[in-house]
Amino acid sequence: MKDIKIEGSPKTPIIEFNPSTGYLLVRGRSIPENSIDFYKSLIDALEAYNINSQPDTKVDIQLEYFNTSSSKCILDVFKKLEVINSGGSNVVINWYYEEDDEDMLEAGEDYQAIINVPFKMIEVEEK
Repeated sequence: MKDIKIEGSPKTPIIEFNPSTGYLLVRGRSIPENSIDFYKSLIDALEAYNINSQPDTKVDIQLEYFNTSSSKCILDVFKKLEVINSGGSNVVINWYYEEDDEDMLEAGEDYQAIINVPFKMIEVEEK
């Protein structure tokens, strides 16, 4: 499997997925024109990764902001991670939020309530 590296832009997050180490990073703003198209390559890669996943899969989510259509795609990513987690890889999702960003903390808690994967809420200082 190939690594995925998607450069970030003012409207899209950086996405880096390394199947050989089991590491996924999503960082930045997620307000793409078409969220489904934007996240499709990552969702497809996670599906393929599930067949031959690493013993541990670490996920860092460091989003400043995401829109409604992105939230559905992020949930789809988390659902793929849930399947990977139940299939034998220990998945941990690190959800980063800025100390005064209640909305981003609540969003992480909402995902945590829906998805059966360990979440760690990590507070970071504002930039």
